[in-house]
Amino acid sequence: MSVSHPIIAVTGSSGAGTSTVKRAFEDVFRRTQVNPVVVEGDSFHRYNREEMRSAVIAAEAEGRSLTHFGPEANCLDRLESLFRTYSVTGRGEKRHYIHDEAEATQFNQSPGTFTDWEELDEDSDLLFYEGLHGGIVTDEVNIAQYTDLLIGVVPVINIEWIQKIKRDCSNRGYSQDAVVDIILKRMPDYIHHIIPQFSRTHINFQRVPLIDTSNPFVMHEIPTADESLCVIRFKDPKMADFPYYLSMLKDSYMSRPNNLVVPGVKMGLAIEVILTPFVEAMMQKKRQNV
Repeated sequence: MSVSHPIIAVTGSSGAGTSTVKRAFEDVFRRTQVNPVVVEGDSFHRYNREEMRSAVIAAEAEGRSLTHFGPEANCLDRLESLFRTYSVTGRGEKRHYIHDEAEATQFNQSPGTFTDWEELDEDSDLLFYEGLHGGIVTDEVNIAQYTDLLIGVVPVINIEWIQKIKRDCSNRGYSQDAVVDIILKRMPDYIHHIIPQFSRTHINFQRVPLIDTSNPFVMHEIPTADESLCVIRFKDPKMADFPYYLSMLKDSYMSRPNNLVVPGVKMGLAIEVILTPFVEAMMQKKRQNV
């Protein structure tokens, strides 16, 4: 953890909705005039798309499962090094993973490849990470220790699967059977490497549906915000200003001493209401330490 060079990490699995929280943070950074350096978890995958396909086939031939959820398919040592270096010096290296044709045109590279590693901007106020492993701890790495604010995005698993199926089929050209196969193969790594992170987070945002999602594989539409609630869990109730949240977020209520429930349509507002003071406090401490 660092006062001079703070790190915020948003962690959640593929299809969980971390991008929604990322957009909310972008609004917070803009209003508070914070200049972040943004780091994408996908950029720390070990293999490009073609290499990953070959590695998966080789692993399956040996009776193993290789997925992006697990350490083997990622450069977690390099991610830990970035967090450690940035927390001390505000420096480090990042790259970008090119997901689709739109990004391929922008970077003049093929989808599924990486850009070259490059130095971070020297004048950033903080590092913002969004991906799978912002709070991971293994026998080899401890990335969670370097985060000043660790956020978990954890919709109930049926919503997570519905969102992943919808996204990968609509935006990435996968068939539903292919996406379901990916979900099944990822489950051991999800249990062992993704879920434990949510016990290390400072705050979790969990979307809960108010409609029947008991069979996510036949759902054609993602439950809307009107059809959802958002459960927000604080690791330490002392870090939360519950009277303020309740006054700002209409129809919200507390379900436990460290749990706040808000209507799904107010999830984005809740994120900004809750997280803006944390970012402002980080910047104030940073300025005082200069």
